[in-house]
Amino acid sequence: MSEWRGIWVFVEQDDGELERASLEILTRAGELGGKFNEEVYGVLLGHELSGIAEEASRYGADKLIIVDHPELRHFNSDAYTEVLSYLINKYRPRYMLLPATRNSRDIAGRLAVRFRTCLSAHVISVDIDEKDRRLVTAVPGFGGNIVATVVCTGGKPEMATVSPGTYEARAGSKRAVLISETVPEELIKKRRIELVGKERTQMIDLSRAERVVVAGLGTGGDLELINEFAKLINASVGVTRPLADMGLVPRDYQVGTTGVSLRAKLAFVFGASGAPHFVYGIRDCGTVVAVNTDREAPIFEHCDYCIVADLFEILRALIKELRGG
Repeated sequence: MSEWRGIWVFVEQDDGELERASLEILTRAGELGGKFNEEVYGVLLGHELSGIAEEASRYGADKLIIVDHPELRHFNSDAYTEVLSYLINKYRPRYMLLPATRNSRDIAGRLAVRFRTCLSAHVISVDIDEKDRRLVTAVPGFGGNIVATVVCTGGKPEMATVSPGTYEARAGSKRAVLISETVPEELIKKRRIELVGKERTQMIDLSRAERVVVAGLGTGGDLELINEFAKLINASVGVTRPLADMGLVPRDYQVGTTGVSLRAKLAFVFGASGAPHFVYGIRDCGTVVAVNTDREAPIFEHCDYCIVADLFEILRALIKELRGG
C-alpha cells in the first residue's frame, strides 16, 4: 500500500463555469506544496472541460486530474462523491482542500464520513505543521467571535473547506500536467439524484467586487438608501451577519469569517459595530470608510476614515451630492 502523499484541491465547476474559490485554494496549495515538498493536484470533474482545464492548470498545481463524462456536466453529489472516493483510494492524497461553497461542503461531509477522517469546515487559514506535517487550520466559532486553531489528528486525507476570498487567486507561468482519468461506469450511474431542471440566478461575487457598501445592524434592516447610494457609486452591497440572519439578503452577501472576505479597493461600512468576526472580512480592503453614531465603536479601529454621525443623514447627504445637489 502506497504512502499518503500530496495536496489535493477539488476544482469545482458547474456546466463549464469554474468556481473561483477553487483557484484561490489552488494558489495557496501551490505555496504549501513548494514549502513542504508535496505535489499539488487539482481534481476537475465535468464534461467538455478542455477550456476550463487550461484555465485551472495555471494556478499552482503540479498535476490536474480530469474526469470527463456527460453525467458529470452538472454537480451531482452522489456521482461526484463516488468518483472522488475512487480517485482518493487510487492516489491516496494526504491533504484535501475544497472551497466552502454549498456544493463542495456537501461533498466534503460525505467524503469525511466515508473515509472516517477529520474535516475542518469553513476555515480562514490553511497551513501544515512543520514538525509532524499535520494539517493546521483556523476555524471561526461562536458566530465568528473566536477563531480556533484546529489540527487534524486522525484519518486520511486530512480535509478542510476554505472560505471564499480567504486567499488571492494568482495565475502563474507554470502549467499543471493534465491527467485524464476514467472511472468505472457503474460509479457514475450509481446515483440517486437526477437533474430535472435548473434555474440560474445571477449572484454578485462580493469577494471580487472593487467597491462595496456594507450595511450593519444600525440600519435596522432598512436598505433603501444603502442600495441607492451603492448604485450611484457603482458598488455592490454586503451585509453583516445580523442582517443575513434576518433573511434580508442571501448568505452569499454576508461579510465576515462566516461569510465572504472582501478585497475591495473601497468599502463603506454603515452601522456596523465592528465585531471581530465582521472586521476579518474587511481586513484586505484598500480604503474603509465607517459611519456609526458611537464614537467608541470598535469598527473605528479598523477603518481609514471615521464618521461619527447618523448613517441615514450621511447617506441622504451623499446621495444628494452625487445627484448634483
